[in-house]
Amino acid sequence: MQGVPKTLRHWVVVCFAAVGIGLLPWSVLLSATLKAHHETRHWDLAWSGFDTGLAALFILTAIAAHRRSPWIAPLAAATGTVLVVDAWFDIVLESHADEIRNAVMLAVFAELPGAILCFWVAYRAERVVSHLVAAAERAAQRNLVGVLEVAADGQSAGEARHADPPA
Repeated sequence: MQGVPKTLRHWVVVCFAAVGIGLLPWSVLLSATLKAHHETRHWDLAWSGFDTGLAALFILTAIAAHRRSPWIAPLAAATGTVLVVDAWFDIVLESHADEIRNAVMLAVFAELPGAILCFWVAYRAERVVSHLVAAAERAAQRNLVGVLEVAADGQSAGEARHADPPA
């Protein structure tokens, strides 16, 4: 038996899996019990707030790209995710045939391709960051080895070499 998770990674695995699995029956229950029709007084606020958030994500992603920030990958991924959610709700919440057709066209030709582009940017940025981190770790490890080695005269070797050089 594994016991209590000991690292953040293990906690994330356990908790996120539990929430994901728990949401499945909840989704089925909602689908079976919610009314098909619902009116709200804040429809305009909900959509304008959502689109303002999407605009903020696009702007933050652009700023991160401009600054070569490591935040580019998570921001691009978040922007892509919100675009997919936007497409989903645009299509599902329309009630007239012409509005549904327009929502599908917007999703197919703008929102989903935009999301794919965002996910590609996130993937590429993450690869670049991981290569840079790996290179920095290798360089730091080489430098640390050189500093920790001490030559016969008691001075730092400065670079990796044998402690007892051949005569």
